[in-house]
Parts: sequence; structure tokens; C-alpha cells
Amino acid sequence: MRTFSKIMKNSKLIIGMIHLPPLPGTAHYDKSKGMNHILDVAYEDMMALQANNIDSFMFGNEGDRPYILKASNETLSAMSFVIGQLKKEIKIPFGVNYLWDPVATVSLACAADADFAREVFTGVYDSDMGLWEPKAAEALKLRSDLGNTKLKLLFNINAEFAAPLGERTISQKAKSAVFSSTADAICVSGPITGESVDVSNLEEAKKSLDNSVPLFANTGVKLDTLESILNVADGCVVGTSLKYDGITWNQIDGERVKKFMDKVNEIRGS
Repeated sequence: MRTFSKIMKNSKLIIGMIHLPPLPGTAHYDKSKGMNHILDVAYEDMMALQANNIDSFMFGNEGDRPYILKASNETLSAMSFVIGQLKKEIKIPFGVNYLWDPVATVSLACAADADFAREVFTGVYDSDMGLWEPKAAEALKLRSDLGNTKLKLLFNINAEFAAPLGERTISQKAKSAVFSSTADAICVSGPITGESVDVSNLEEAKKSLDNSVPLFANTGVKLDTLESILNVADGCVVGTSLKYDGITWNQIDGERVKKFMDKVNEIRGS
């Protein structure tokens, strides 16, 4: 994996999600608990992932429902604050994702000195948030303007909570994202957070990519589906199945992380 060689120190890269609670400026932000609660949750989740040998992790503002298509000043600054406070405790490669704004995601990643960032950068969608038209050119120009050659961008090519306008296949979208937008990696998702990606979609996307561009399953990977997913994909992003009771809004369960990574290492060994 040419572009991901410094991050993919092991085969089959596993990226654990740190889902931040609702941030200031969003509908479900808990003013009584404040920013200290958000910081504590993020810290505990991060330490549970690192202590149980996850390869990497990614901060995401999953709690900021209903999602928006352009970052607000309050949420972006709050997310940056949380990562900044935790930065000295980060021991492994990490990424960021601001839902659903690719320019804000790149801005945040550069400020935090993240290794990678994930977003929907391409396409047009009929979504829960309205008509969704990401700005790949603006996001990549910002990365260039900031001189951040280290930052790798994961392109989610079939967005959650949305249906694409148009009839291009998964394979066509994967190949096009690499050709037209120089995607560093491709992510394929299920319909919403926590719901499984269709393995046939992974297989279709894989056919259009060469070995220099890794493919990740982006949602819904579980312990009992892990092997079939990793037989096709070069890794996965995992959140819900690492939480207590497998519930998206719960915190990370270290024992679940351990079992998951034990299975990953068994697959790697075979």
C-alpha cells in the first residue's frame, strides 16, 4: 500500500471509532455536563482502544444529530479542542471525520496533525440532510495550501443516510474517485452507522482498484463477519461492535476490542 505504508504497519488495518457525544451548538448537547464530559468520554474510549492494541483510531462527531452539511463554528472548535487536549496521550496513528463537511474535515485534520481523514468527498446525494453536494476540489486544495503532504484522505463513496443521484456502479465510483480526485483510500458503507456493508459491493469496488489504493469496509463490521470482510477488504473502520452491548451510543468496551483484535490477528496469521 504505497500511500498508506506508514499507517498500515500491519496487514488488514483496523481503525476504531471514537464517537464524540453531542458537541456545543447541536440539538442534543448536554449543557449540564459541558465540555468536561465530552473530554472524559473521548479519553476513556481512546485509552480502551489503545490498551487493547487497536491499529489506529478516528475521532468523529457522531453524536451531532441531526447532521449538517457545513460545519458550525461551535462544533468545529469544540472538536478541535477535544483532540488538542488528548493529543499528548495518542500513541498510534489517528484520523478525524467531521460529519458531513469535507473541507472542515481536512481543516481539522491539518490543525490536529492527524495521519488521515475520512469523508464523503465526491458525488451528489438525496440525503436526510437535504441535497448533498460535497466539494472534493476545495478539500484537496486546502490540503495543498496548508502543505500537508502527510495527510491521507479516505473517500467514502456510498454515503450513509443517503442515496446517490445517478446510476454509476460502485466500481465506477471507486475508480473515478482515484482518477479524478486522487483518493488515497476507498471506503464502502452500509445504509447507516452500525449496519453492515454488502460484501458484494466490496468485491465490486476492489476490482477497480490497484494494489496501491486500499479498500476499507466502513460500517457494521462485527466479530462474526470480520473474516468474510477481511477476505476482500484491506481493513475496516469499526465503532458500534466495539461498544458496550453493541450499541452505537455506548462507550468502548475494552473486552470487545480485545476479542476483535484477537480475531484480526488470527486472520492475519492465517
